[in-house]
Parts: sequence; structure tokens; C-alpha cells
Amino acid sequence: MQDALKLKENIVGIIRRRGPCLPIHISSEIKINTLFASAFLSELFSEKRIKISNMKVGSSPLYFIPGQEPMLEKFANHLKSKEKDAFFLLKEKSFLKDTEQEPAIRVALRYIRDFAIPFRNNGEIYWKYLTAPDSEFKPREEEKERIEEKKIEPEIKAEVKIEQPIKEIQEEIAPKKIDIFEKNKPKKQPKKKPTKSKPAEKKQNDKFFNRIKESLLKKSVEILDIEDFSKNEIILKVKIEGIEHILFAYNKKRIDEEDIVKAYKKASQLNLPYEILSLAEPQKKLDNLIKAVKTLGKIGKIE
Repeated sequence: MQDALKLKENIVGIIRRRGPCLPIHISSEIKINTLFASAFLSELFSEKRIKISNMKVGSSPLYFIPGQEPMLEKFANHLKSKEKDAFFLLKEKSFLKDTEQEPAIRVALRYIRDFAIPFRNNGEIYWKYLTAPDSEFKPREEEKERIEEKKIEPEIKAEVKIEQPIKEIQEEIAPKKIDIFEKNKPKKQPKKKPTKSKPAEKKQNDKFFNRIKESLLKKSVEILDIEDFSKNEIILKVKIEGIEHILFAYNKKRIDEEDIVKAYKKASQLNLPYEILSLAEPQKKLDNLIKAVKTLGKIGKIE
């Protein structure tokens, strides 16, 4: 018992000195098996002496002492593609309004809980970067007008408030409980000189995104994550009959051999089975080729 208590104290000391750690860091410092290190870390977590990160480095989360949250930044390069985009965007802007973000970023913000803190302002969900001071939050012009109409004193302290505990908001907006592909509600735009933009293109992207979502829902396919998102292609991690797959959806009627090879290479990198969707049935010629390759052993050379 005494040895176990001493080991746990040593582990806390290591984390205090090094910052967020993986079990392998602990095992290498105190010369114990990684499995035992993980067990001690779990005990310390259950005792609320340390915390666990939401993100993972490899297959393990990071363990850290309360107050070391900002030190998780140095591990941000381990975030997935879209999560990393959301991280850098939020870090740059400090505050983001949820409904103003593109669908892929909205999804990603819900997964980077170590850095994105949700709060409500006048009923709207916003995201605050982990280290951003509340005093830097400034409501947009239309929100200021609404405040004035309601005769609310527009002080920062009055504006930046969490109407629900953070945990409740996180549960409410968790990816599995919110339709993150729903189109944003139209917003009132202030009168200004027309400028060139791409509203039609964004609307078309959202339409394609929604179409994919509806198609997957009909097939009882669960969306796990977004790997990539563009106007012509969406790459998703999905669960089909309990098995994780990588799914490629192309915004065109005809796919060719190049599309299939590209999908195959990406799936091979992730070591996952893959499926492809397009806007129409594959051509008979391509369909026959796929069927033929399935049973092909190899193509050899005549000596």
C-alpha cells in the first residue's frame, strides 16, 4: 500500500514538472510497465487529482493536473484535419458564433472540447477559445441593436454569461444529439454596398451535404467524423453494421478509375474498408471491372 501511494505521488510530481503526459512517459520515468502506469493514472483520475484530455495522441489521452489546460496546445498537431482547422480558426478569432460556421467546422468544434468552450449569448451558442479572456468578447452590431431594443445594459459582463452549466451545453450540442448538417437560418444583413461573394456555392455545398446525410440515415449508417469536405467531394468516417468504414461521396454522376484508386489509397492509409457514393449508378463497364477485380488473384508476366 505504501509503495502504491509513493508511486502515485511520484506520478503527480512528474506531471507537475513535465506538463500533460502519456502513460508511456510515466512508465519510462518510474520504470514500470505501461499497463501499470495506465492503472495508476486511472486511479488518480478517479480521485480527481488529475484530468484527462478529450483528444488522443495515438490511442491514448493525455493526463494533466488542473490548471495545465493551456499546455495542451503543444499537442494540437495531433488533431484530425478538420479539427485542426477549427482549432486554428478559434485560436485566431478567440470567439466564434456557431451558426456562422460552415458545417464541417461546426462538427469539429464539438470534438475539440479541450480548446473550445461553449456558452450562450442572447440564446445563441458561441465558442470561446480556452485562453481567451471573457472581456474580449464583443457582440456583433445586430446583437447590439437587439440589446438596445430590450434596454439591456451592454456591458461585457452582462453579455458573456453561461445560461447553463458548460457540461449541459456540451451535451446539448454533442454531435450525436444535434443535426449539424441543418442549413443555417437566414440572418438579417446590414445594409451595405454589394460585394462579390459565393452564397450560391455555399448553398450548393450544404445541399449536397444534406443529401448525403439523408441517404446515410435511410441506410442506418452512423456518421463518426468528417475527414474532408469540399464542393465536389466529402470524405466521412462512418459505422456500417457496427464496423468502421471510410466513405467517399462524389458530387458528380460518373466516377472513374482515378476516383476509385484515390479512395483506395486513402482507405489503405487509414487501414479501413471503404465505400463510394455518387449521384448515379456506376456505368456498366465500370461495374463489371469492379466485379472482375474482386476475384482477381494477380496479373503476372509470361516468361
